[in-house]
Amino acid sequence: MKIVEKVQDTADRIRSLEVKGARKVAIAAVEALQVLVKETTAKSREEFLDELAEARATLFASRPTEPFMRNAVEFTIKKVKGSNKKRVSDLAKIVSLSSQEFLASLEASRERIAEIGAKRIRDGMVVFTHCHSSTVTHLLRKANQDGKIFEVICTETRPVFQGRITAKEMLDLGVKTTLIVDSASRSFMKKADIAIVGADAITSEGSIINKIGTATIALLANEARVPFYVASELLKFDPTTLWGEYETIEERSEEEVWTDAPEKLIVKNPAFDVTKRPFIHGLICEEGIIPPHLITEIMQRKHPWIF
Repeated sequence: MKIVEKVQDTADRIRSLEVKGARKVAIAAVEALQVLVKETTAKSREEFLDELAEARATLFASRPTEPFMRNAVEFTIKKVKGSNKKRVSDLAKIVSLSSQEFLASLEASRERIAEIGAKRIRDGMVVFTHCHSSTVTHLLRKANQDGKIFEVICTETRPVFQGRITAKEMLDLGVKTTLIVDSASRSFMKKADIAIVGADAITSEGSIINKIGTATIALLANEARVPFYVASELLKFDPTTLWGEYETIEERSEEEVWTDAPEKLIVKNPAFDVTKRPFIHGLICEEGIIPPHLITEIMQRKHPWIF
């Protein structure tokens, strides 16, 4: 359908990493649905649902490891399917209102996570982080606003160097910041008091999927006896893992690693890895700091619609 082509631009920007970070991807997808319903040409409920289904498929195909985005889209579509409205204008209004509801709850969750997580930052601490997470940097911003004096060590996070974003944001706050090459993580972990990373997905077992290298950071934190926390919204939970599916690990282009690599050289570029729950000290979410093994129980209570 022609209308879904308007969603394609968002999907392309997500795929190319022009839009990156699970939170920003989810917001972009919800905003794309808002644009779609404003310009819909559907004449019936069935046609409108078909448009939403095509938009859903287009957005879901943009990146495989984005349960936050999938949950955001499903939240809106389930609201429409659960209504008994027939008129397209009424259905469009449901999409608009549910999208606004989701975005408002997202902002509230981020503020709550920052408020909770900032309490774990004490004066004089050295915080170790990996990649760039808007949830983590917002948490650190809150700690800074609360008057906490701390330092940050962040990895450059090859091959796309998202750690540089974190470093710049911390410098803008006036926080003493050290950027290290990824392979220096073991040497610098012993200087840290706490490690905090974000997540792209949370599995039903309480493990997390995050930027490649996160599992190594967790292992190093465990070795150095540094508490390792994950700051994440609950809606990064992937319900398909409850039924035996594995979260897909996206394989990115070799061009990101080496643009003019020698012929016949095999270059592997996985975007994510899995950090097992025994290495996670706590999951900092909008419900508090929870043991990761309780994630499914909490999701069933907080977001039963997801199952």
